[in-house]
Amino acid sequence: MLPRAARLTEADLFRRAARTGRRSGSATLVTHLLIHSGEEALVLSGPAARPRVGFVVSKAVGGSVVRNKVKRRLRHLMRERLGRLPDGCILVVRATPASASASYNDLHRDLDRCLSRVGA
Repeated sequence: MLPRAARLTEADLFRRAARTGRRSGSATLVTHLLIHSGEEALVLSGPAARPRVGFVVSKAVGGSVVRNKVKRRLRHLMRERLGRLPDGCILVVRATPASASASYNDLHRDLDRCLSRVGA
């Protein structure tokens, strides 16, 4: 489970990260990383400015059991990687339908590849 302070829940920030953030995709995942700059960076700087992560797992991935399994796996993988993200950034991880049949190791490899591509 991700710490409460690291969870992204605001729809506007999801949308902004997806539209303007750096994007990287793989067979099972698409990541969008939004790093704040200018005045936003000043507001979000300091020890309280933790990276925040949100997940998008649509019904195209599968039924509720499959979607929740994919979300649990992604949350666990991201909890281990929070320290790699820049302070105050927003990361959105979107699962593709191929993630439903992917193994934990496949998700691990694809997430690491996507994070390295977006600069995290």
